Amino acid sequence: MIKAVVDAGFGYTMWMGRALCFLGEVAGHVFRGRIRWPQVFQQTYEQGVQSISIIILTAFASGAVLALQGYVAMARFGAKEYISHLVGLSLVRELGPVFTALIFSGKAGARITAELGTMNVNDQVLATRTMGVDPVEYLIVPRMVACFFALPILVLVAELVGIAGGYFVGVLEAGIPGPFYISQTIKAIQYVDFFAGFIKVFFFAIIIGWTCCYQGYSTSGGSMGVGKFTTRAVAFSYIFVILSNTMLTKIILTLWG
Repeated sequence: MIKAVVDAGFGYTMWMGRALCFLGEVAGHVFRGRIRWPQVFQQTYEQGVQSISIIILTAFASGAVLALQGYVAMARFGAKEYISHLVGLSLVRELGPVFTALIFSGKAGARITAELGTMNVNDQVLATRTMGVDPVEYLIVPRMVACFFALPILVLVAELVGIAGGYFVGVLEAGIPGPFYISQTIKAIQYVDFFAGFIKVFFFAIIIGWTCCYQGYSTSGGSMGVGKFTTRAVAFSYIFVILSNTMLTKIILTLWG
């Protein structure tokens, strides 16, 4: 049993070492300016369009549910006018970035891993290297940089749509005047609230792009391996996003409150 634990720990350490070397290689290309911008723009469009519909639906439903729950709770204390504060701050500081990152992992992240994994098992990555083209520069860097651009845009959309969902519930269900709801939302969300949540998005984008690209680039085992590594990429992305969100929230609250 001890040997199994030691072997598992050694294997995990080796896996992390290879993943960090992979990230360092990608970062080296980015810092040297070796970025193929046409591919970046194409990947940004594809990743954003692929995820936008489900993010809009989820964000609207999340804002509506927050408003409904807030209305039930706050009506007991005669404070239903603070529903806008609850919805706006919850979405901007926490739920918008995290929910969007998780959905992005399941949609765009899975697509990235499956694409790279299929290329890998079909020896397309090897063929790219044989033709004298660096596969990391040609295949990985555009996808990771695109994650860095697409996810913040999707988060902004999710926050606006979520606030709209809360607005409709607040106006139609709670009977709050529309102009009053909007003015209270604007008053509730300060710059520090917005940036406290939005700064997490860039860390999430790096985590998702790194995890999914590495899993796709490491895929083996034929078509069965593509499914296995894609599932693993999404699961790891979820775990890393949630854990990093906990640490980032603690750091941000300590620095900004």
